[in-house]
This record gives sequence, structure tokens and C-alpha cells, in this order.
Amino acid sequence: MASASFHYRAVAADGKLRTGVITADTTASVARELRRQGLTPVYVGAEEKKSLAFNLPSFGGNRRRDVLFFTQELSTLLNSGVPLDRALTITTELTTHAQFRAIVSDILRSIKGGKSLADSLALHPQYFSDLFINMVRAGEASGSLGGIFERLSEFEKSRDQLRGYIISSMIYPAVLACVGAGSIFILLDFVVPRFASIFEDGRMQIPTPTKIMLDVSKVVQDWSWVVALAIIGVSVAFRLYTRTVAGKSWWDGTRLRIPLLGEALRKAETSRFARAMSTLVGNSVPLVQSLHISAGILYNSRMANALKDVAQGVKRGEGLAQPLAKTKMFPALASHLLTVGEETGKLDQMFARMADIYEEETRSSIKRFTSAFEPMVILAMGLIVGGLVLSMLIAITSINDVAI
Repeated sequence: MASASFHYRAVAADGKLRTGVITADTTASVARELRRQGLTPVYVGAEEKKSLAFNLPSFGGNRRRDVLFFTQELSTLLNSGVPLDRALTITTELTTHAQFRAIVSDILRSIKGGKSLADSLALHPQYFSDLFINMVRAGEASGSLGGIFERLSEFEKSRDQLRGYIISSMIYPAVLACVGAGSIFILLDFVVPRFASIFEDGRMQIPTPTKIMLDVSKVVQDWSWVVALAIIGVSVAFRLYTRTVAGKSWWDGTRLRIPLLGEALRKAETSRFARAMSTLVGNSVPLVQSLHISAGILYNSRMANALKDVAQGVKRGEGLAQPLAKTKMFPALASHLLTVGEETGKLDQMFARMADIYEEETRSSIKRFTSAFEPMVILAMGLIVGGLVLSMLIAITSINDVAI
């Protein structure tokens, strides 16, 4: 195997960060060489390219990636034996986003001021969820922060990958729908009116399909601004309503009933719930507390409220699987898997298995939805545009019938 140059970042015995380039056959060889030199490897690989995007202001879109980076770096450093304060100092130096660097620096100042890591993280709820904070608190109590951050790293990475898959899968159908609507508007607002000048002669008999097309075009020309304002107004009102408790509950329930898409959303929430529970239960967080924390990270309020009912069932001694089945908000397989987990005493492993199953099911459901949605949009566009073109052709062929 040919040798190659690998860039590395490593921590020296004095806690300082070292960077450089080593020529070797594999990354494993570089890591062994660094350890031989008394350095703890943090990164070994190709040179990390700097992007202009890192210099742009962050408006919240990079928060998940910042938290994932923070979690992965602390997991690596703490498991390598680096003290917490030094690990946070190194993470501050490695963080490329100025806004998040200030957050990490504030956390470090809080720890040096005598606060625990969990309490320091809790000062920044916009970045760190209740699940994250409670996991860290459990790690501090058990003295296993390195292992906790390793599990949190896996959790954040899995959640980020699933979210990224859903967003990337929905981009094309959304763009397709927008392009279709824009094309139809251009035809009705610009193309058809120029075609209508042919029929300005009052002696010409206009075919019915063409007359309908011209009337629709006239409405679009005269009232498009009213329709646009109405759409904006309805959108704003809908947005404000769905931010209320009643409105969010209604909209979340409605989304779950949408064919194909509703099932995908249900499975995505189930995988998010299962992954969180696996992380929490596996680190000895009490079951009722874990359910309340998991409810807090779900996007769908109906399913989140169902978990609160499940927590009440656990308090009554009904176990976990039976109350979950009673809610009828989660897939039937979920309660069966939890029944097995309760019987075998391996609930955390069963939650992890459930998360894997429903992450894969979510991908399959999203793929089915996009596979059905795309042809529907194309068919609708074809029918509308085809109808417009056919109306024009009928009108053109009828010109020969005009009395001279």
C-alpha cells in the first residue's frame, strides 16, 4: 500500500494542542505513532478544508452540527483521559463558529466558578436539550462522563442523519411543486393574454374550452394580487394558530392522518422516542423521568402528550408496554417489542433495536411518499398545461371557420 500524508490534531501531556502532518500507510499507523510520541490523537485524516460558510453568521441552522461537534470532541478527549476543563479549552480552540465558541467559553467559565457541567449546560437551553443535560448529570453522578458523551454522540449523530435524510428527500418534491405552480401562473398571466389578441375580432366564434381558458387567465390577471395577499394572510393566520396549544394539537393530529406522509411522521417520532429512551434508560435515568424527557424532544404534541399518559401508567405499576399500546399513537410493533424487553430485562437494548427498526421504516415511508407524490405533481402539471395547449390548438383550428 502506498504511503500518504495525513493531517492530525493531538493533545500533548501538558494538555496543549499539537497539529501537523505524518506520512504513513493508514490512519491507524498515524494514531500508533502519535501515541508512541506521548500524544493523544484527536483527529487523523485528510486536511480539513475551510469553507466560506463557516464565516457566515449563524441563524440557528448550524446548532445541531455545533452540538454534535461539541459532543464528539468531548467524547474523544474525556475517554483519552484529558481533564474536563482542559477538554473544554481544547474544544473552544477547535470550534469554528464564533457564536458557539462563546457558548463553550461560557460553559468553561461556569465550571471554573464551581458549577457542575450539567448546570452549566442548562444555562444554554437553545443548544442543549433536557435529555442532553440529564444524561450529563447522570454521568457526573456515576463518574462516567466519557461514556455518557460517547452515547450522546451516537444519539446526536443518528438524529442528525435521520433529519438530514427527511429534509433532502422532501426538497425535490417541494421544488417540483413550486416550479409547476410557477409555470402554470406564467402561462395564464403572460402567454394566454397575448394569445387572446387573436380573438379581439368580435365576429370570431370562440370555442368553449378556449373561452374558459381566457376567463381563467382574465381572473389571474385582475385578481392575482388579491389571491397572493389572501394566501399570505391565511398563511400568517395559520402559523399563529398552530403556535397556540389548541392549534398545535389540531395540526399535529391532522398531519398524522395524511396518507403516506402521516405514517412516515409517526415512525420518525417513534424512532426519536426510542433512541432517546435507549440513551436514558441505558444510563440508569429513572423510567418515569426518561419518559418525560423523551416527551420533551418530540415534535408532535399529540405523541408527546401520549408519553405523559404512559408515564402515569408506569407510576400505577402497569409497566411500559401496556400503557403505550393504550395510547394508540405509536405503531403496534413498538408495544410488542417493549413487552419482550420487560420480560427479558433488557429494555435499553430493546429501545435501541426499536430505534434502528423505525429509522429504517421512516426512510422507507419517506421514499414511498416521494415516489407517489412526484408522479402526482407531474400528472397534475401535465393535465393543466396539456389542457391549456389543447384549448389553444382548438382555437387556432377554428380560425378557418370565421366568416369573411
